[in-house]
Amino acid sequence: MKVVPIENPVEDTALIEQAFRYALRAARLFDGSTAPNPPVGCVLLDQAGEILSIGAHQAAGQPHAERMALAELPAGSKPHTAVVTLEPCAHFGRTPPCVDGLIDAGVKSVWIGTQDLNPRVIGGGAAKLRDAGIEVHFLSKRHEEFAKALHLDCRRLIAPFLHFAKTQRPFVTLKVAVDANGSMIPPVGDKTFTRASSLKFAHKLRRRADAIVTGSGTVLADDPHFTVRHVDDVSDKVRPLVILDRRGRVPSAYLQEARARGFRPIIATDLKSALADLGQSGCMEVLVEAGPELAAACRALKLVNLDITIERLADNDRIRAVYADPSLNGEQCEGEADVFGNN
Repeated sequence: MKVVPIENPVEDTALIEQAFRYALRAARLFDGSTAPNPPVGCVLLDQAGEILSIGAHQAAGQPHAERMALAELPAGSKPHTAVVTLEPCAHFGRTPPCVDGLIDAGVKSVWIGTQDLNPRVIGGGAAKLRDAGIEVHFLSKRHEEFAKALHLDCRRLIAPFLHFAKTQRPFVTLKVAVDANGSMIPPVGDKTFTRASSLKFAHKLRRRADAIVTGSGTVLADDPHFTVRHVDDVSDKVRPLVILDRRGRVPSAYLQEARARGFRPIIATDLKSALADLGQSGCMEVLVEAGPELAAACRALKLVNLDITIERLADNDRIRAVYADPSLNGEQCEGEADVFGNN
């Protein structure tokens, strides 16, 4: 993979922008498979401007993105610049510190998409890199438009992780679909009224989620499968399927079928307690797919971190994605890019 050679790749913003887009794309490939860790991507470049390798963190316990990129370096190559979506770690966990790998490889410059605000790590990676004489550049400190947009994408990428790390409660994504009149009830005989592109988007949300939450009314009305079908799912992932059912209406046959589809069904009677239990079990992100009553309850209790509405219009579907943290919202709050980026 070759880009235009330059004298000083650190100052070539077009090259840095391109590298960040590759890093974000690599990280997104493993959305839903990294919990309790965040998805992260890394690109290594040499001084002439050539992309040497790309790495991404794939699962907890496996090497981090920087280590993956270092392992993919061509023999004899010398990385000059590292572009990484999240501040490299400087602590020992299941894997050794990524900053040590970058320092040992002779990297001279590191560009960081966003700071790791996890209280265990905040600022430690950048400080250790600077102590080793490496230039460190944060997108948040840059004033170019590309830097602002990519910094926002990097923050959105790890929003579920940061919320979970700070609160030990899952990041709650609420997804509802409505017609042009605002009704959530599809035509008789149909389970949905959204188009194929919106279905694919919804299944990407399912893939990313560590658990699904729904209501008994949705189960009884639609007999939903909640499986990931329109995109590839994470291999061997068993998701809790929490069904809010205070009146005991969900038949045992549905629970058996859910187990056969690879879920761990759980009957719950209290929404807040169910979410707390999911957090205790290590679920980083929960997707709520339900009807008007449960959706309204989630909003009223201020439990929603990302509120997604898919609206069926005459000629197209419109996606509106609003984060509870206003700093994560773009100017329009519309489109799949507000969730999965433009990369």
